[in-house]
Amino acid sequence: MSEFERISEHIYIMHAEEATDRPILAAVAGSSRTLLIDGGNSPAHAAAFREYLEREGVRSPDVLVLTHHHWDHSFGLAEWSLPAIAQRQTADILRGFAQLEWNEETVRRLAADGVLSERSAADMRKEYGEDLAGIRVEEPNIVFERFIDVHLGGLTCEIRFVGGDHSADSCIVFVKEEGTLFLGDALSPSVYGGPMKYTTGKFLALLDTIFAYGADVLVESHGRPASREEFYHDVRRYEQLARVVLRRGADRDAVERDLAAELGLTGAEALPEELREAVTYFMNGLSK
Repeated sequence: MSEFERISEHIYIMHAEEATDRPILAAVAGSSRTLLIDGGNSPAHAAAFREYLEREGVRSPDVLVLTHHHWDHSFGLAEWSLPAIAQRQTADILRGFAQLEWNEETVRRLAADGVLSERSAADMRKEYGEDLAGIRVEEPNIVFERFIDVHLGGLTCEIRFVGGDHSADSCIVFVKEEGTLFLGDALSPSVYGGPMKYTTGKFLALLDTIFAYGADVLVESHGRPASREEFYHDVRRYEQLARVVLRRGADRDAVERDLAAELGLTGAEALPEELREAVTYFMNGLSK
């Protein structure tokens, strides 16, 4: 069952759904324009959010921005029929996708080539059913390099290219007057083209960028909106891990031992499973 929420006076979201890897979709409604953040992973995903906005009486969307090119954020784009903003790399990749004939063979080939993961291919099949030929990829038509601002009437959305391990074209969106920062999947590990990984330099640089905004609410695309305190409490553990990896390198035992000590875990206490998994990702990031 889809879940929707008005998280502030001007921001409406459709929560993420794990079953078919649907990310959060958001609408930022100013007095003169409404901006959508991400297009959804399918026409059905996009249509469900559009119907919710109509029920709530939200001003019809005027423009859309993509946080990155991954299918779950972009394959619903054509359903909106809107001007679409994207970073240049995002636009280039989607232009190539738009030229493909989408079917089971194409999805299998892209997964084999590391352009998709096997999990993404499986989620596509669940989202689209037997009709993979129904996938229609649309190319964005407003392209930027590093920064672009969108003025909505009383609200400014600052869109910034940040890159990162998850996807080299990742962008974040700061709704300035609402103090709300949409992170897309920028802080997630890589998922395509090999083992999942974090690289310490990219991860720490991203954290510095995010912290500099001083946002009151932070929204990751496959999580729940978090207050600044909640977000910082969680992410600081990963920052500590990244800095331990910088110091200890590929010595996993030393990394886990130092991190446990920094977190105040002693004796039989083990690192939480999510941190042990993150250690693996950082170790993978050290491999050439």
